[in-house]
Amino acid sequence: MNIEAGSEVIDMSLASTGLFGVHHTARPTWKLADTVRFYREVMGLRLVHAITARGWGPADHPDFLHFFFDSGNGSTIAFFYYIGTSCPAHMQPSDDYLGRSPHTAWRVNSVEQLRAWRTRLEQHGVKVSPDTQHELITSIYFYDPNGYMLEITLQTRPLEKSDEQDATLTLQAAIQLEAESLSGCQGLRSIDDVWRLKGQLIEASLQ
Repeated sequence: MNIEAGSEVIDMSLASTGLFGVHHTARPTWKLADTVRFYREVMGLRLVHAITARGWGPADHPDFLHFFFDSGNGSTIAFFYYIGTSCPAHMQPSDDYLGRSPHTAWRVNSVEQLRAWRTRLEQHGVKVSPDTQHELITSIYFYDPNGYMLEITLQTRPLEKSDEQDATLTLQAAIQLEAESLSGCQGLRSIDDVWRLKGQLIEASLQ
């Protein structure tokens, strides 16, 4: 599947490179004991690996721990603990749309499992959002001790070819409008602009 961005064509196929799922995500923590307790006891994840290292690369790189929890299906969630450092102001999590955008989402397979997770989290004193339905997934959201947003989500149906085609048209329209914005034209001002151009692309494809 390709997306055209001006004269550039972006190849969306993994056939030649071969990715096999996410191995791990990683974030820094300055709350070592709280983080280990939360992911082991509240989330029920096994601590499976830890790297202990002197600073790498630049001379001012601190010594650190890099530790990993089994997050299911061969994936892990990992943290860096930089010894002797404190959290800089720009790394403080914020409860706004930018602070919430980087997050980890785990998948469950039934409404019952989603409810069970809500119960488990609330029994551990974790504040959990109401069920949030967005298109084909239903999710609950909560925070770890670092202020990082986490999500548990139920996908209500499998993704189909039509979803891929729709996503391709959406991104093609948005990329084209972004390029117009960068060139000084009105371009991408709101989601209505994306819908409008996407509709035009659909009409063109049917001719």
